[in-house]
Amino acid sequence: MDERSDGRIGVVAALVRSSFLVNAVYAESGREYGLTPQQGQLLCVLMSQPYGMSELGAMLGLAKSSLTGLVDRTERNGLVRREPDPRDMRAVRVALTRQGSRLAAEFYAETCRRVEKLSAGLSAAERDTLAGLLGQVVSDNQVPAVFMEPDDGPPAAHTP
Repeated sequence: MDERSDGRIGVVAALVRSSFLVNAVYAESGREYGLTPQQGQLLCVLMSQPYGMSELGAMLGLAKSSLTGLVDRTERNGLVRREPDPRDMRAVRVALTRQGSRLAAEFYAETCRRVEKLSAGLSAAERDTLAGLLGQVVSDNQVPAVFMEPDDGPPAAHTP
């Protein structure tokens, strides 16, 4: 049972249920922008810089075949492109196109706005405490930076 006698839920249930909540917001934003949740994640990751396929697979937690299919579909939609890796001529990097960069910035801003609303019932001090505690969990588990801090704004995307 995940609810205690005082009506509060434990840490496991709270983390799992909050992940479902954030995923639902992410999916809702994606639908409005014509993106699957995975495509939205890919675009957000690529906002900072192009990445190689193995780096993307590790960051997104996807097997090579799943990542290839994701990049293929997103490339067909004109949002990403494959480019040669200057450090390894046998490899490619995935980068945002101009269209992908614009869409990523809009999707990112809207998703941040919606996720921010999830904690609207908390005071500023409670929000700071929540951010500190979740930040520690993320740091302790070495979660890759797949989504930038909204206060900093999205970094300039690389689009030649």
